[in-house]
Amino acid sequence: MRFTKTLLAAAIATTVLAGCNDDTTNNTIVQPEPAPATDVRIASYNLSFDHSNFEELVEVMGLTAAEQDALVAGWADGSITDDAELKKAEKVIQIRNTATVIQKERPAVLLMKEFNNDGTGEDQTALNGFRSNYLAVPQQFEGAALEPILFDFARSYATNTGLNSGLDLDNDNDGSTTNPGDSYGFGFFHGQYAFALLSQYPIDDTNTRTFQKFLWKDMPNAINPAVNCNEGNDATWCNDATWFSAEEWDAVRLSSKNHVDVPVMLPNGNNVHLLLSHPTPPIFDKGEEAPYNKDHNAAEIQFWNDYIDGESYIVDDAGVSGGLPNGDSFIVMGDLNADPIKGDGHRDVIAALMNDDQVNTMATTGVYAPKSYGAQECVVQGATTECREDNADTEFPARATSTSGLRLDHVIPSQDLNVVDSGVFWPASFEDGRILMNDDRLTLIDKWNPGVGKNVSSDHRMVWIELEL
Repeated sequence: MRFTKTLLAAAIATTVLAGCNDDTTNNTIVQPEPAPATDVRIASYNLSFDHSNFEELVEVMGLTAAEQDALVAGWADGSITDDAELKKAEKVIQIRNTATVIQKERPAVLLMKEFNNDGTGEDQTALNGFRSNYLAVPQQFEGAALEPILFDFARSYATNTGLNSGLDLDNDNDGSTTNPGDSYGFGFFHGQYAFALLSQYPIDDTNTRTFQKFLWKDMPNAINPAVNCNEGNDATWCNDATWFSAEEWDAVRLSSKNHVDVPVMLPNGNNVHLLLSHPTPPIFDKGEEAPYNKDHNAAEIQFWNDYIDGESYIVDDAGVSGGLPNGDSFIVMGDLNADPIKGDGHRDVIAALMNDDQVNTMATTGVYAPKSYGAQECVVQGATTECREDNADTEFPARATSTSGLRLDHVIPSQDLNVVDSGVFWPASFEDGRILMNDDRLTLIDKWNPGVGKNVSSDHRMVWIELEL
């Protein structure tokens, strides 16, 4: 959908591509005002940084503001004709647009999904480049320079995506064990689709727990996904009663990326456990005959249900047993790829988490459930926008967080946390900032969805809650 405010769009067309104001040429940055000690915004954002490898992300994140400006100017005036350079310029614009969203919404703590890393999370070159060359540089919004946003603490976490298992987990019938689907989590390279955390408050690394290596089979009542083929289906994978062989089932990890418990100290001196994950989407299965991704997504979410209940079966990567200590504050955060009302997943599992007795349901299903006018407009209009038409009948369209028309991204606080506000950054056609979501000039990153989604910023939206301490 085109931005309807013609004069304003013209202004944005210039300022968004410019990226920074004149102050940065003199290396002066206006320091943002610190967030009030009693008001803390926690956000989750799937950035959709779709790059072919980690090195490519490192390169574009390492570009200075001046180098970015030169690329974007060449893209805009047509002086760049090389396809690779044009695509790099559009990636810069996409990254600037996501940085603009972050500066506009100003979270104090931000979980970023689909932020590629080296697989282990140890190399933070790309993450630091994003902090210094994009977030710490004033971006433009509606013709005005935004204040840069600084995060003193940053962490990138190891991931199972692209980490080869040596097993034929995707059952593709070619005998290969090195395809992206044969990794513990789908990925074309180790580190693809990883996630990272930015925080203005101290992160407790000593008490951070990771569950990258936890096995799916070690969950109570875990079931190797069944294969139920129709008569006449002669696919090789239909010859077995379960999707995974016995050898594979003994090796399959629960986390498609990772499950991480990160304690962060809030300004009032109390810790809150940020429970981070990005479960596999419950799609790309071999039909209902073999719903392995659907079952996997549900199991990854069920893990958090059990974790906040303190279940004893859970063992972290350091060998420590048990879930969350009783009474500790928590926030489950991430693109969980699950909607409690619509979609392809086991909706009862995400619904159970959102309505758990230990959860502040005012922020999940009540008055503070995050919402936006942009979601309402996109979902209801369906095929006339980028949202999927088959989800237009969802009960709460304003709560959608992705162009699927589904509520996939979540920030789920514990019952003891006082939520006083929430939101989804998704401007409607009549609101400021629409060009950060819809821009017909941008087409090169995702050729299937020109002018929308990850071409412009992301096919997901930032979701946030505000806590009063």
